[in-house]
Amino acid sequence: MPFQSITGHGRLRSLLSRAVARQTLPPTLLLSGPGGVGKRRTALALAEALNCLQPSPAGDGLEMDACGTCPSCRRIARGVHPDVIVLEPGDTGTIKIDEVRDVIDRANYRPFEGRRRAVIVDEADSMMPAAQSALLKTLEEPPSASVFVLVSSMPDALLPTVQSRCPRLRFGRLPAAAIAGVLMRDHEYGETEARAAAADADGSIGRALAARDVDLVGARDSAQRLLEHAARVSDPAQRLGSAQNLTVKKSTPAVERERLAACLRALASLLRDLGLLAAGADAGSLANADLQTNLASLTRDFGSERSTRAFTAVDRALGALERNASPKVVADWLVLQL
Repeated sequence: MPFQSITGHGRLRSLLSRAVARQTLPPTLLLSGPGGVGKRRTALALAEALNCLQPSPAGDGLEMDACGTCPSCRRIARGVHPDVIVLEPGDTGTIKIDEVRDVIDRANYRPFEGRRRAVIVDEADSMMPAAQSALLKTLEEPPSASVFVLVSSMPDALLPTVQSRCPRLRFGRLPAAAIAGVLMRDHEYGETEARAAAADADGSIGRALAARDVDLVGARDSAQRLLEHAARVSDPAQRLGSAQNLTVKKSTPAVERERLAACLRALASLLRDLGLLAAGADAGSLANADLQTNLASLTRDFGSERSTRAFTAVDRALGALERNASPKVVADWLVLQL
């Protein structure tokens, strides 16, 4: 997985590529940011770039990139390269001190066949405090032929002394259009399914894939119909009737809660887009770009102020649902706020 195969994060990819090409890469790094946005993939791409047998310029702002096809790159991609060590949580969900000590011991030897040994600590925040302390001296004085890359979605859970020894690269959330493209290209999603999943994913490919079994297309359709109904109808009794579309009849409480949560997330995404359209924002910033025409017709009723109020109500409804409030009560309350 060369740098060019990673979706988004162009500035960070360019920065790492340039550092590898000019041999100015720091011996320790902390890749931080939301889960599922490509931090681990970037760490592995860095390991490939450091050890590729046929590196070359790749364009797109990349000064140097791995080929992705040589024996070294293929072994790194399969997780069997002797000089690329990936440390991650075990069955207990933590990384223990003995595992860290073993990695430190291996890192002190020169690379077996590559140019640089890459040690990737995925979900580094899961290291026990003693394990983090054991890693401190190595981070302070890394072996000359090794690079340590810590990957974390919760970097503040790391000891301050660990954080201070690792220059941090901050990863942002991915645009919905980029996520939809990955889902269609790599995971056999249809366009409608991909766009609905991307709108729900909050900038994370990992979150989109985790929700594959949820009917996100149906949830988005229900949310859109609810907004259209709210735009036409002001009578409270009729509004309450539309709340039934947000829940699943004759289902288990867990399924009903999951369905409502998906509808609320879709509703929040649509309201965000309505606010952007009402403010004259570029269509490229919309999470639901495929519904632009439908949303544009709703901006007459949902201007910036109303869409903001409605978005706040949806956020409160999601919070109530997470606190185990009744799905029916949450749905009924919400439709009266739109």
